[in-house]
Amino acid sequence: MSWQSYIDDHLMADVDGCHLTSSAIVGHDGSVWAQSSNFPQFKPEEVTAIMNDFDNPGSLAPTGLYIGGTKYMVIQGEPGAVIRGKKGSGGATIKKTTLALIIGSLIVMPALSSSCTRYFGVVGVVGCDRNEFGVSEMIDAISA
Repeated sequence: MSWQSYIDDHLMADVDGCHLTSSAIVGHDGSVWAQSSNFPQFKPEEVTAIMNDFDNPGSLAPTGLYIGGTKYMVIQGEPGAVIRGKKGSGGATIKKTTLALIIGSLIVMPALSSSCTRYFGVVGVVGCDRNEFGVSEMIDAISA
């Protein structure tokens, strides 16, 4: 399976009427391995800040998480493993693997069910055991 088909067929897939707004798999150096058609253009300083937060958890809290120029308020994640950001009724989640970052964002409309919000509040990397980019565990897609 190609990285692009993983984005298209899994991360962007519709589940019970819900889906991510955008997603990407990005190398630790900022190189894009695959992305949805509407994923925003990363700026080098955004990738640097994200990687720094994985090494020094909490460093993004004072300034916010930026993805493609959009600012998210940093909310509880998993230090060194997951960064979560909130913007309005939506948010973004970044999961660090051995070789890449898996990124997903969602705009939650008020009419969507709470189960949709809960499922996609974290990037839906459920059941992903793709050792090619270093994910060796199941990732629980229940938001904090």
